[in-house]
Amino acid sequence: MEIDFWNNHDFVFVLCMFFFPRLTMLLGTSVCKGAEPIFWIGWLFFPRFTVAMIATFLYGHSNTFLVGLTWIWAINLEVVEKREVKNRFYED
Repeated sequence: MEIDFWNNHDFVFVLCMFFFPRLTMLLGTSVCKGAEPIFWIGWLFFPRFTVAMIATFLYGHSNTFLVGLTWIWAINLEVVEKREVKNRFYED
């Protein structure tokens, strides 16, 4: 049985996940309950990649386009975020 993203979530969830991935994963999903330590490491250091991996696992077959957008979002924003931190705190 395939799980469809839009049967379980709405557009508000997508916006919250986009702007506040850590908070939304903590409060808005049941994935973090009883999760392995690797989930918490991802949640702390790479929240967007964690969202993309969970989306791929749960919705990869039913919402391929949405999963693809999630990976583009994760890669682009993680790179931008890390670059900004590096430029702000480690600039010579």
